[in-house]
Amino acid sequence: MAEDVKVRMESDSMGELAVPSEAYYGAQTMRALLNFPISRLRFPRSFIRAIGLIKAAAAEVNRDLDLLEDDLSNAISRAAREVADGRFDDQFVVDIFQTGSGTSTNMNANEVISNRAIEILGGERGARDPVHPNDHVNIGQSSNDVIPTAIHVAALEGIEARLVPALERLQASLERKSEEFMPIVKTGRTHLQDATPIRLGQEFQGHAGQVERGIERMRSAMERLSEVALGGTAVGTGVNTHPEFASRVCESLTSGVGVPVRETGNHFQAQSALDAVVETSGALKTLAVSLMKIANDIRWLGSGPRAGLGEIELPAVQPGSSIMPGKVNPVIPESVCQVAAQVIGNDAAITIAGQSGNFEINVMMPVAAHNLLQSIEILATSSRNLSDQCIDGLTATAKGPEMVHRGLAIVTTLVPHVGYDASAAIAKEAEATGQTVKEVALARTGLSGAELDEILDPETMTDPRLAPKVSLG
Repeated sequence: MAEDVKVRMESDSMGELAVPSEAYYGAQTMRALLNFPISRLRFPRSFIRAIGLIKAAAAEVNRDLDLLEDDLSNAISRAAREVADGRFDDQFVVDIFQTGSGTSTNMNANEVISNRAIEILGGERGARDPVHPNDHVNIGQSSNDVIPTAIHVAALEGIEARLVPALERLQASLERKSEEFMPIVKTGRTHLQDATPIRLGQEFQGHAGQVERGIERMRSAMERLSEVALGGTAVGTGVNTHPEFASRVCESLTSGVGVPVRETGNHFQAQSALDAVVETSGALKTLAVSLMKIANDIRWLGSGPRAGLGEIELPAVQPGSSIMPGKVNPVIPESVCQVAAQVIGNDAAITIAGQSGNFEINVMMPVAAHNLLQSIEILATSSRNLSDQCIDGLTATAKGPEMVHRGLAIVTTLVPHVGYDASAAIAKEAEATGQTVKEVALARTGLSGAELDEILDPETMTDPRLAPKVSLG
């Protein structure tokens, strides 16, 4: 600690420690701050909000259960709600890479709330009287059930309030483009090679469908996130907590976060494992994979403008090169791909964290919390940004339709009429000579020009129900 910083002396069960005079945190937080000088990573705003909501609800429930005096409960609840609202974010100073249970951060919250409550009641910060961080703020709780509950609550609120609305916005944007682009027939591609025709709108319909199913996966994961560990205290047995405490706090949290929160029916699994967190991360990873696919398709379709595919034009949002004047790059899709890579990496860390439950507790909760909440946040912001700065402004060019009739894969619809081998020979000759499939077929089959126009109609190829019903004779 810098020599010019004014300090106060506090004590915990391990002895005295100097704490900055202006700090709302206390000795246990200070000890953790000294123990874990690992990174600059801290718990995000969403987690601090969640733990503040839990502590406020706990104070109110403990008052109703006659476990906490009215004046203490009111002061603690007010202080905790100020924490939830972000007033004391700068007081949450403990590194993410800390004790695996998150005890240091639970005590960080208890001390901040305790000192603010003391201040509200006219006392002196750091006195631990009349509000004690353990004896009053932490009644009926343990770090072992509060931290996983805060992870779930923060994730639920982030998904409900930020991620799902952003995805719904992206889905709607893609669906509008699908409708706009549906009249445009172009060459499909498989293995990056020409395939039978497809509508540009059908490609975007596929993109919208991926996002729609991503939303469904998030909703499914939320069902398990809604089940929280609160009430199990140290090892899942509920020692030192009132039997009604957790259910009542969950009722308060439900109204606070806008989604159902319920006490688990099996505290032992809720505290010894992070299965719901791992599942949710898996859904987020799947969503990231979907967004990377969509973003890369857009990059490819807009490549060029002259030497690439150039079937769509992306909005020009910034100069693309410090050396090549006039160059414009697909920077918005590129940012999405980088977010996807980060989320996939986050999921790997969460997977390892999920394996780190030893007997009655998981000991990698902080890093799991950080990665999960970061994934939710950056997927939400990048999805909305993709809609606003890219998808909404996409336009189609004439390049896709111009190439359809010169494509070789349209020979596929000749197969029912002349057979696979003959159709393959026609395609090979067309490729070798530069002719169209129709031109070669006119010379090699007994089919008339009118018949071939009907058989090789690209529009009917995008909906097989419209194709001529002719078979080999």
